[in-house]
Amino acid sequence: MLIQEKLGSLKSFDLNGRAIDWLPLEWYETGKRILHKQTRSGKSLTLKFLKEAPNLLQDDTLYADEKSLIAVEILPCDVIVIQPASMYEMAAVCYEIGNKHLPLFYENNSLLIPYEAPIFRMLQAAGFVVRKDVQKLLQPLKTSVASHTHSSPESLFSKIMKLTTASDGNRTD
Repeated sequence: MLIQEKLGSLKSFDLNGRAIDWLPLEWYETGKRILHKQTRSGKSLTLKFLKEAPNLLQDDTLYADEKSLIAVEILPCDVIVIQPASMYEMAAVCYEIGNKHLPLFYENNSLLIPYEAPIFRMLQAAGFVVRKDVQKLLQPLKTSVASHTHSSPESLFSKIMKLTTASDGNRTD
């Protein structure tokens, strides 16, 4: 079966007794334009999003007929959970993660990144409180920034630094 577009979210569909056939995806597959996968019931799918990356989310519906729906299920994986204690710490940890060009997710006031032992040890050594867990990476933070222009006098980094300075007073560390 060929899928070329998302139909919406499960929330936008009236089930009317239709079965949901889940398409299990790893977090890193959600942005792939072309994939060959199988649903939980064994249906073979080819996803071909030719115009742009689909950025599939949990419960996105890819197919619907009178008997069934095919919806995306993001699989849990090992993650590093970071709960910054302040806006200053939030900016610092985001800076460290950004320097490594790692994907970043946000859930329940915590930052999540896919688990890698060297990154885990680096964050611990830098003094951040981190823990390993198994969770679904559901809410990616858009970490790419528009191309650099000189029309705006402030950079993203300077805006973050203003936020941390405002919340932490005259902090110098």
